[in-house]
Amino acid sequence: MSDLAWAPRSCTLPSEEQPLRVAEWDALFSERLTSLSRPQSLRLRLSLAGGEGVEERVRDLAERENGCCSFFTFTTTTDQDLIHLDIAVDRAHEAVLDALAARTAAAGEPR
Repeated sequence: MSDLAWAPRSCTLPSEEQPLRVAEWDALFSERLTSLSRPQSLRLRLSLAGGEGVEERVRDLAERENGCCSFFTFTTTTDQDLIHLDIAVDRAHEAVLDALAARTAAAGEPR
């Protein structure tokens, strides 16, 4: 899914920066994703392998993403060696969450 057409108009990240942000997420998922689940239609749960600086990296990336796409709600929790990233959206942005789930699965097959 190299096309960024799924990014909603409400995203305020400049178009030229969007591929760089997507690459950051892709790198995180390919390096750290251990599981992905969709407990509700408007919520995605990612579990990422922890390690030095990983939690800070996840929180920083989520904070920057929320700065340009305020329709996302990110919740980060830790559990032993895992970092859980819950991503929620409102009903109007469910298709964006669908695209993010598909992209996440493609970027990092859970280990």
